[in-house]
Amino acid sequence: MEIKIVQLDIPEGANIILGQSHFIKTVEDLYEIMMGAAPGVKFGLAFCEASGKCLIRRDGNDDGLISNAIKNAEMVGAGHSFIIVLKEAFPINFLNQIKACPEVCRVFCATANPVQVIVAESGQGRGVLGVVDGSSPEGTEGPKDIAWRKEFLQKIGYKR
Repeated sequence: MEIKIVQLDIPEGANIILGQSHFIKTVEDLYEIMMGAAPGVKFGLAFCEASGKCLIRRDGNDDGLISNAIKNAEMVGAGHSFIIVLKEAFPINFLNQIKACPEVCRVFCATANPVQVIVAESGQGRGVLGVVDGSSPEGTEGPKDIAWRKEFLQKIGYKR
């Protein structure tokens, strides 16, 4: 077995959601979740089929984001993994619905940070072991940092 690090390509201003699923119907269900939770979202999704033709299945409503999702899915190449690349919304708008989707087994990350996917490759194929999401902490927040955090959350509409 070989362990590889795959750096995801996240477009400027976009977020990604990387997860694992178990059924080809994932594409349709994730599409419906994305459109139903935030109708103004722009997104592309790609799903690595793990049996049959083993194709990368895809959908979305933005050709550039669909292409980016496919590119990232090709690089990861892990069976039953999916990636959603989105703009004009945040992952928090979708995560509960995605995690409740019957086909979804787990969500590895939802972020706009640089992401490295830790992939194991065996003779059978590839699997996601985990992710490195962003950078390591450089300290603990102080009073000014707390004030900035609260102001930021108010600014983007998540707190009053």
